[in-house]
Amino acid sequence: MKPLTIIACITGAALISLGTAMAMTNLGPKDYEEFAAEQLSDYLEENFCDRTESSIANILQQPCKDVVKSVQPQLQTIISQGTQRQNYLLFSIYKTELSIASFLPAYEFETVGAFQNFYIYKAERK
Repeated sequence: MKPLTIIACITGAALISLGTAMAMTNLGPKDYEEFAAEQLSDYLEENFCDRTESSIANILQQPCKDVVKSVQPQLQTIISQGTQRQNYLLFSIYKTELSIASFLPAYEFETVGAFQNFYIYKAERK
């Protein structure tokens, strides 16, 4: 075999292997909902519950975190209703519009799911 043919065969096999690995590790909507609810819970804990400075507020900090954890299933439902998935077989793109209440700001997130991980590449306040 010529060296160019060998290189082409090895490259083709590597690309097929990579594509197969990506397709097999493409996570589904339920996985995304769990990931997004966990991320949202962490955000609420850090930016709402932990931003207390007075002694009275410090007393309320742990109950606040408990409430955030207890509503995680409801957060998954809200996320599910506001998410569109674009499945490209090798990876998926999730676009989520999150608006919990009319008096709170709305957010838009875009996330790519590949290799059994999610990567948020866009998060903006509407």
